[in-house]
Amino acid sequence: MSILFGRSMFSIVFCIVTVGFIIVLTSIVITMLKNIAIWNENNHSPQLTVSAKVVSKRTFYRRRANANDITGMHGHHTTSTYYVTFQFESGDRMEFSVDGSEYGLLAEGDTGNLCFQGTRYLSFKREK
Repeated sequence: MSILFGRSMFSIVFCIVTVGFIIVLTSIVITMLKNIAIWNENNHSPQLTVSAKVVSKRTFYRRRANANDITGMHGHHTTSTYYVTFQFESGDRMEFSVDGSEYGLLAEGDTGNLCFQGTRYLSFKREK
């Protein structure tokens, strides 16, 4: 009876691990396909240059804990993503992800010409 019970438990655990693996793999594939679709759509969009104003800026921080079992050391890794919202003359707004150096150069209230392609930020030339 114990041998039968042991095999039964093994098969249940094997099924749970297999289903979990399939769910994780499916999630990764779906995310990759969505990102490829966005990239492709941006590449097929025209590059536009329009008058715009910087209306807000925000930063999203993602912090991950790292643990090393060998040394027992613990650490943290922080990733920052920077976003800037632009308002067009029509009153419409769009938010773009920008790199840190660009984020630091932009200030709320700046006006100028925004160049973008789909949802991809390209540049902002400030008016003097």
